[in-house]
Amino acid sequence: MLNNQKLIEWFRASTTYINAHRGKVFVVLLSGEALSDPNLANIIHDLNLLHSLGVKLVLVTGARPQISSALANQHIETTYHKQVRITQADDIDIILATVGRLNIKTEALLSMGLTNSPMDGADIRVCRGNFVTAKPYGIHDGIDHLFTGRVRKIQSDAIHQQLESGNIVLLSNLGYSLTGDVFNLTAEEIATETAVALNADKLILLTPADGIFDDSGDLIPSLNQRDATRHVGKLIEKPDSESACMGKALQAAISAFTRNVHRSHLISFKNNGALLQELFTREGKGSLISRDNFDLLRQATIDDVTSILALIKPLEENGTLISRSRELLETEVCNFQVIELEGAIIACAALYPVSEGLGEIACLAIHTNYQKKGYGDQLLSSLEIKAKKIGLRKVFVLTTVTDHWFLERAFEPATANDLPESRKQLYNNSRNSKVLLKTVS
Repeated sequence: MLNNQKLIEWFRASTTYINAHRGKVFVVLLSGEALSDPNLANIIHDLNLLHSLGVKLVLVTGARPQISSALANQHIETTYHKQVRITQADDIDIILATVGRLNIKTEALLSMGLTNSPMDGADIRVCRGNFVTAKPYGIHDGIDHLFTGRVRKIQSDAIHQQLESGNIVLLSNLGYSLTGDVFNLTAEEIATETAVALNADKLILLTPADGIFDDSGDLIPSLNQRDATRHVGKLIEKPDSESACMGKALQAAISAFTRNVHRSHLISFKNNGALLQELFTREGKGSLISRDNFDLLRQATIDDVTSILALIKPLEENGTLISRSRELLETEVCNFQVIELEGAIIACAALYPVSEGLGEIACLAIHTNYQKKGYGDQLLSSLEIKAKKIGLRKVFVLTTVTDHWFLERAFEPATANDLPESRKQLYNNSRNSKVLLKTVS
């Protein structure tokens, strides 16, 4: 049975995202693999929901596996040079037929309006056209790629006109040259170039995996450009098709990022509802490549008090942290630093100068959904830098459950007798907290 209370809470929480996304331009890549996945109908339903909430959508469809299959059925062997398909003149008619069928099927799905279905009353208008001007990929290492192409120009004004009219714009992996030729391009390049030309708010890449994973197999919810580039190198080295697909998608996200499209999402096309979870919940359901990662850590302000109290409340209730009243926190908030993600405070910590040359690091708290992502290290490092700047030589912590975490970060065991007199008087013997000390200068 559906938990109505949770549904109500989620729906209320999604209001912030609904307001933020309304009127924004999203470019969505539907790879050939996504178009053949059983979950495609659910993705279409979710795209319909985005459209009904006022999001302006440009859908870019790929056809890589379908083209390979169609050529193989005609006993035509595909040749590649440095992972780029060489498109022969004899291939074009087969490619046109393949891409045409995929586009028509996609339009049909977007045109559904069955009663008692998510598409009831959708009345979506889809627009296709010669929005992508192409040029030959050219000759590389002496090899002519023939009818393989690159993007010359995206007709951004024409696309914006369609979006302002309430239409969804549908682009394929084909481009048209000034000489009247048709070229076979990669959907990733078209999606990237379209997002850049439109100054899109988001580039969304639907991929076979949930996102990018770290060496321990954990999903990385948010990456900066440097980390994304490092993961591309790892994915390209792997021989399997899924890694290749993920690598191409991540390369597209990085390319968009470097050209001012600063929010790209990698989301699984296999996971029902992943698109909605990524866009309308704080936790997300994919990997985000965003400039926000460079601006997460900041000084806390009085406006953050409510969020900090909510963050530390579970730790106060289980005895990990001592309780702080709102009034106390309001007077001490200048000592706090926070990490903000998607407009929410997900971590905090404080530095209190205690005596000459000595400070206390306290109230380190990280939301459970974001633990083991390095946020604790970020906060600790930042507070140590701050301690040096204000002339502190050492910092200490009092902890009942996280002593090993601090010991692994160069803190050393100490005792309550090592604390200054002012702090000894406040030491709570019933808590029996461990004292750990670290030299920072």
